Amino acid sequence: MTILPDFLRIDPDTRRVSLDGRNPAFYSDPNRVYALLHEHCPTFYWEEQRQWFFTGYDHVNGLLRDRRFGRQILHIASREELGLPEPLAHLENFDLAERYSLLELEPPDHTRLRTLVNRAFVSRHIERLRPEIAELAERLIDGFEGQGETELLSAFADIIPVTMIARMIGIPDEMGPKLLKWSHAYVGMYMFKRTEEDEHAADRAAREFSDYVKGLIAERRREPREDLLTHMIHTEHKGQYLTDDELVSTTIVLLNAGHEATVHQIGNSVRVILESGLSPADLFRDEAATERTVEETLRICAPVHIFQRWALEDVEIDGLEFKRGDKVSLILAAANLDPKKFSNPLAFRPDRQEAANLSFGAGIHFCIGAPLARLELNTVLPILFRRLPGMRIATPPVVKDVYHFHGLERLDLAWEQASQAL
Repeated sequence: MTILPDFLRIDPDTRRVSLDGRNPAFYSDPNRVYALLHEHCPTFYWEEQRQWFFTGYDHVNGLLRDRRFGRQILHIASREELGLPEPLAHLENFDLAERYSLLELEPPDHTRLRTLVNRAFVSRHIERLRPEIAELAERLIDGFEGQGETELLSAFADIIPVTMIARMIGIPDEMGPKLLKWSHAYVGMYMFKRTEEDEHAADRAAREFSDYVKGLIAERRREPREDLLTHMIHTEHKGQYLTDDELVSTTIVLLNAGHEATVHQIGNSVRVILESGLSPADLFRDEAATERTVEETLRICAPVHIFQRWALEDVEIDGLEFKRGDKVSLILAAANLDPKKFSNPLAFRPDRQEAANLSFGAGIHFCIGAPLARLELNTVLPILFRRLPGMRIATPPVVKDVYHFHGLERLDLAWEQASQAL
C-alpha cells in the first residue's frame, strides 16, 4: 500500500484531491506527487483550485488538440450567460495587453496572427541564429570561467533567452534587465501564489511594457528595419494588417514566452544533468545525443506545468460531463511522467525511444517559440559543460515558489580552475 505524504489527500472513488500548491514539499518536487496521481487518480478534481485536472498523456495530448475546447470563451458566450464576474478595474492595462495574445485567441483571429508571426520561428530560419547564440554563451562564460564559481541563472540563463528574443523582435540588448523586470511581474498573474499586490504589479508592468512597445512601433513605421516587429507591421494577411493593439499584445507575448520558460529550463537541465551522475561528455558527444539529452530534460523537469482550456460546448471526457463555459486544466509535466507511455518515468534516461514530451503543448497552440527554445538549449548546454569540466552544484538549489512554473531561485555552481588543476 502506497503511503501518501501528509500534504496530499486522494479519494480515488470521488476523484477528489486536496493539495496545497504553495507547500514547498509539493512544488520543490512535483514529480513525486504526479507519480502518485498517476497511480491513484490521474483525472481529479483539485479542491483548492476548484477545477478538474488531467494528467494522463493521452487525455492531455487529446485535449490540447480537441477543438471542442479552446483558450477563450467570450467569443461565443457573454459573461452574464456564463456567470463570470466582470473584469477587475485594477487590471485594465493587463487585460488590454492580453486581449490579442496568441495564447488566448481562437480561430479565425488566432490563425491570422499566428500566420503573420510563424514564418520567423520555423526551424530553418531559427537555425541561422546558432552562431549568434553560441557567441553569446561563450562570451558570458568568459566573464566567470576564471572565478571557479558562479550563480548560473543571473550570470548566464537569464541573459541568453531574453537577449535572443529581443534581438529577433528588434529591441536593443541594453533593454534586457527592464524586459526581465516587466516579464517577472507580468507572469505573476499565472502563479498559484497570486495576490492583489501581484495584480497591481502586473498591471503596472503591462502599462509600461505596452507604452515601450508603442514607441517602438512608431519608430519602425518611420524607419523600417530587418526585424520581426517591422515584419509584423508591414506584412498583410488576406488584405489585413495587425492593429496597434494586436502588435502590442503579440510583441509582449513573444517576449515573455520567448524567454521566461527557457530561463527556467536552462537551470532545470543543468541541475538534473549534474544530479544524474551521467557523463556530460557522453550526453553531449554529438548532435543526436545532445538532442536526446535536451528532450529528456524537457520531459522530466518541464518549465511550465499547466495549460487551461474552456469547454466550448457540452462534452464528456473520461466519464465526466462538462458544460459549455467549464474550465479544465491539463498538467503537461505530469503527462510527461505517465507510466503508460514512459518506462520508469521518474528516471532521467536520455537514451529513451518513447513518446514525445508535451512540454511545449500540442495542437494550434503548440508553443510558437519551441524551435528557438530547443536551439538555445541544444547550443548553450554543450558549450557550458565543455567550458567548465568538473562543474558541480555548490549549494543545494531551492525551487522558486512560482508554481505552475517550475524553476530555481538560484543555481550556485563551482569547478576547478585550470591553474588549480595543474
